[in-house]
Amino acid sequence: MSIAAADRAEHLAAIVQALPSLPGVYRMLGDEGAILYVGKALSLKNRVGSYFQKNIPSPKTRALVERIRDIEITVTSSETEALLLEQTLIKELQPPYNILLRDDKSYPYVFISEGEPYPRLAFHRGAKKEKGRYFGPYPSSQSVRESLQVMQKLFQVRQCEDSFFRNRERPCLQHQIKRCRAPCVGLVSPEEYAGDVRHTILFLEGRSGEVTNELIARMNMAAERLDFESAAVCRDQLTALRRLQEQQYVTRSAGQADVWALAAQPGGVCVQVLFVRDGRVLGSKGFFPNMFGETSALEILGEFLPSYYLRSEAGLEVPEEIILDAELPEATALAEAIRTLHGRDVAIRHRVRENRQAWLQLARLNAEQGLASRLANRTQVSARFGALQSALGLEAAITRMECFDISHSMGEATVASCVVFDETGPCRRDYRLFNIEGITPGDDYAAMKQALTRRYKRLKGGEGRFPDILFIDGGKGQLSQAIEVLRELGVEGVRLVGVAKGEGRKPGLETLVFPDGSDLQLAADSPALHLVQHIRDEAHRFAITGHRARRGKQRKRSVLEDVPGVGPKKRRDLIQHFGGMQELVRASVKDLATAPGISLRLAEAIYDALHSH
Repeated sequence: MSIAAADRAEHLAAIVQALPSLPGVYRMLGDEGAILYVGKALSLKNRVGSYFQKNIPSPKTRALVERIRDIEITVTSSETEALLLEQTLIKELQPPYNILLRDDKSYPYVFISEGEPYPRLAFHRGAKKEKGRYFGPYPSSQSVRESLQVMQKLFQVRQCEDSFFRNRERPCLQHQIKRCRAPCVGLVSPEEYAGDVRHTILFLEGRSGEVTNELIARMNMAAERLDFESAAVCRDQLTALRRLQEQQYVTRSAGQADVWALAAQPGGVCVQVLFVRDGRVLGSKGFFPNMFGETSALEILGEFLPSYYLRSEAGLEVPEEIILDAELPEATALAEAIRTLHGRDVAIRHRVRENRQAWLQLARLNAEQGLASRLANRTQVSARFGALQSALGLEAAITRMECFDISHSMGEATVASCVVFDETGPCRRDYRLFNIEGITPGDDYAAMKQALTRRYKRLKGGEGRFPDILFIDGGKGQLSQAIEVLRELGVEGVRLVGVAKGEGRKPGLETLVFPDGSDLQLAADSPALHLVQHIRDEAHRFAITGHRARRGKQRKRSVLEDVPGVGPKKRRDLIQHFGGMQELVRASVKDLATAPGISLRLAEAIYDALHSH
């Protein structure tokens, strides 16, 4: 350790030693007093001291500690006060090692005007200056416009601007396609129109059942007075409303909630929120916070949620519940801080059932899809390929890569996977699975050699293109098998790289191993490493999928046999009820619970069994 480094360590140790065991906010400073990180603590001494332990598992924390030159603190009277102050400082200072919320646009609403015979239904964003009712907020302008289209078909309330409405002399195209009752030229009375507006408001409040009952009553009354045209209008509205309700199965119960889920892969994180108002899912919104190195899901949520809720921008609505897909240790402090700032109590939960569990599953799905779309972005993929080319010191651009992995259960049903990436990302049409035969069970080296031999014999025969890089999931032992196979087959021009797992198998600590015995460890935040992790993880996933399918065929038994309480009769009834195993696998927990003799608890167990194999 240099003299300067020793002096720095001594200076920081003295600061930590003098810290109080009180709640407060700490600021990590770098060179020339630059703010690196802002955090809050229930005990400043314990929290700040934890950064300077000998063995720090997180690469992000290690990188931060190496840059710290000084520490400043502000003592507060409570953890809640510390949390509020922390978020104020993060917004003001924007430290590079904090997770920052960057999307501060106000949210869009659905607006219904008041004080006129024929109110207008419209899209609204910004200050609420006009007289009327505002419904929302919605997660995006697209979700508002989709809702407006649905209501246009259902209730035919006008959506035109007032200037357009006042100057009409004949009905517009919207009336001709049955999306407006033409109040501009008096084709509907103010009383009838008021009924349509009322149904629109009930629908937006999530009270679709009341709308249905009123439409049925109105249809019957119209039929009794032989006004079959009006009865047909009500019938069409009922049909459209019922179809919409069938599509929105997770929106049938009351509830005001923001539902949060997180998806993470090497090089990317998606924090997804599902907006539920009056039991109706309004939509979702994805955030992609800037990350530095490896950060756990709980750390991400712990930093992100305060930055989202502890702000005072226009349009932010705090719901009755915040539902998470993991337990947040600081949930109590966050709820108290929200109450202090916004004057509203909120329940933060992570153990939920029935409809709330369905919302959570939907949020998780959206998070996974959002992250997959972002990682598949052509610009990002191209940047990762360029970073890997630079890291490996290659002159020519990388255009194609392959990765192999082995999967088995104690030697049973061994399968090898081969996945292929090109400049656009995964090439799933070129993926291959190899059922391994004739080896000693559990011999991964022999399995790797057999799979590589079969693959590269076919490539030499013209079946496909050779890759620029061949990744082997494993260290020197697995890599030696690849070296031997390529030498025996006379394959040249393919660069071999082994991907050895790091200490504790933690992401970000992998080592790249080369045929000449050298190795390379890339930085945890390197796009090149993220690309290697992506193709390695994809090979692992594909191998496990193939192994489970092969094992299932060999065992020739239904996964339902492993579910307690599901005997031969119930298995037969389930398959008959859903018309086959394929439809049974596609069924949700709620769908399974509709089958005869299947309780909600049993449905959850069946669903877990079907989706864990």
